[in-house]
Amino acid sequence: MAAGERRPKPSALAGEGREGGRGRRARSAPDLAPEPSTHRSRRGPATPTPAPPGKEEGKGDLILLGEFGRAHGLRGEVRLKSFTADPAAIASYSPLRSEDGRIFTLKFARPAGGGAPDMLIARIEGVDTRETAEALNRVRLYAPRDRLPLSENENEFFAADLIGLTVENIGGETLGTVVAVPNYGGGDLLEIAPPRGPAALLPFTKAFVPTVDLATKRIVIDPPEGLFESAPDERAR
Repeated sequence: MAAGERRPKPSALAGEGREGGRGRRARSAPDLAPEPSTHRSRRGPATPTPAPPGKEEGKGDLILLGEFGRAHGLRGEVRLKSFTADPAAIASYSPLRSEDGRIFTLKFARPAGGGAPDMLIARIEGVDTRETAEALNRVRLYAPRDRLPLSENENEFFAADLIGLTVENIGGETLGTVVAVPNYGGGDLLEIAPPRGPAALLPFTKAFVPTVDLATKRIVIDPPEGLFESAPDERAR
């Protein structure tokens, strides 16, 4: 690597050339442990995630880390979708809070299996029946930003910080607003809603997104021709 060259972590590389380029990474929260070379890039919200709600839904300095799903079994266990880089790391940030201020302590979280690495089975303190677990379905879990370790990687961003940013092209023309940061398995995407017409998805790489300026609340993109001419093929709804 040439002196002075900026290079993201291996997990943030999204291939070569225009389609991939040097990768960026949107995250809901980092891992607590040092990241190995084979680390998997996860957003979330990410959350988004949600796009991860956090700031974009008026939660101030709260960052979305996960969302409860259906009850699992009869003893109070519940499915939990994690938006942290290492899915199991969500338990390290416990206790977590919901949008309505409830506090949840994760006693443990294990992989749910079935091919979805971000899906866990969790046991929650005070939840010991299927009925109480069912009542948690779709409850989102947040942690204060100041409890999350800061990243030294200039190509990593909290997904919550990207939501709501104004999108401009390299000529300074306003194109729309970032409304979500989905990830369908091939890397993080920006979902950009123009003033009129359907939203479009753009890979979150330096090739397509050369500038992210959180101070001025804007990003500059170099989109492919016709990006906003049709709706995206895949949408998480």
